[in-house]
Amino acid sequence: MHVAHLSLADFRSYARAEVSLDPGVTVFVGPNGQGKTNLVEAIGYLATLGSHRVAADAPLVRLGAERAVVRAQVVQDDRQQLVEMEINPGRANRARINRSSQVRPRDVLGILRSVLFAPEDLALVKGDPGERRRFLDELITARAPRLAGVRGDYERVLKQRNTLLKSAALARRHGSRAVTGPGGRSGGADLSTLDVWDQHLAGTGAELLAHRLDLVAALQPLTDKAYEQLAPGGGPIGLEYRSSMGDDRLADAVGREDLYTRLLEALGEARRQEIERGVTLVGPHRDDLLLKLGPAPAKGYASHGESWSYALALRLASYELLCADGREPVLVLDDVFAELDTRRRERLAELVAPGEQVLVTAAVDDDVPDLLTGARYAVENGAVTRL
Repeated sequence: MHVAHLSLADFRSYARAEVSLDPGVTVFVGPNGQGKTNLVEAIGYLATLGSHRVAADAPLVRLGAERAVVRAQVVQDDRQQLVEMEINPGRANRARINRSSQVRPRDVLGILRSVLFAPEDLALVKGDPGERRRFLDELITARAPRLAGVRGDYERVLKQRNTLLKSAALARRHGSRAVTGPGGRSGGADLSTLDVWDQHLAGTGAELLAHRLDLVAALQPLTDKAYEQLAPGGGPIGLEYRSSMGDDRLADAVGREDLYTRLLEALGEARRQEIERGVTLVGPHRDDLLLKLGPAPAKGYASHGESWSYALALRLASYELLCADGREPVLVLDDVFAELDTRRRERLAELVAPGEQVLVTAAVDDDVPDLLTGARYAVENGAVTRL
């Protein structure tokens, strides 16, 4: 798989940009702040419907513009598809495939698959659990785009359940039995409706949890292999899924129905505390992926170099997993080599060089290992020029 052409309109710093791309290695070189990352961020957005740099869409639209458009010609074997996203902050985004009538944004998922390495990846090891949950969920969706719907359903149920819990907490503080329901009606709902929301949350949560557990099991050997390649003799490493419903409850669960039952049990046990705090305390949104280096957790114990190797190993494992599914993703290395010592630069270059399409950004050409030869673009003052 590769991107043959990238077109931007009012995306980040670009009023307009048209960039033709070839298979193999392409390097974008230029001073910091000139728009190199904006180019690869656009490709990542089409692949995941999100940015690796910001959580909201508003910063993606050029200052003064109402909307941004990202369009890419994607080639897979002998098939070409044109995928387009119109980004509308504060309103619904719009998507098109092959210039056809509007489709749902999530319908574009799976057309372009990418694995992105970036300085922000250090947060996978050193950051909050949300960073690792996002990593798992984006990879799940890349492998099975329909899971975007499951993730969306879970978030909607969680939001409505939290609304009810918050209303219950407020009513409790004011000594009232009546609470405001998710629809905003006062006095028309009571805590018995939590049973319904528990069932919905457990249903979507069990499916999401089952896919996460399968993914962690598949990633473990691939991550261990990649870490050994990047830092020989530095392991072993381990991935352990930590559930908010309790690791003992998770340990011997078998299948989605079992997970559903156990999530319901855990929600029931946590109900009193949830009502007191006004928030859902059990579910995949509270889980974590424990990254171990030897017997200790990597977070807090790994050195800076070990943390970088771990983060890169997770991305390399993701790439291998997507390749095993039969569709090699586009590899993006955004200003990564500047963060690495010479040994890790060379090892990473050796591992990614065979990729069908590898896109690299760097402030100076000397940061890019000699092994990564291919097309070069200069990016400066809003212009992208092939050298």
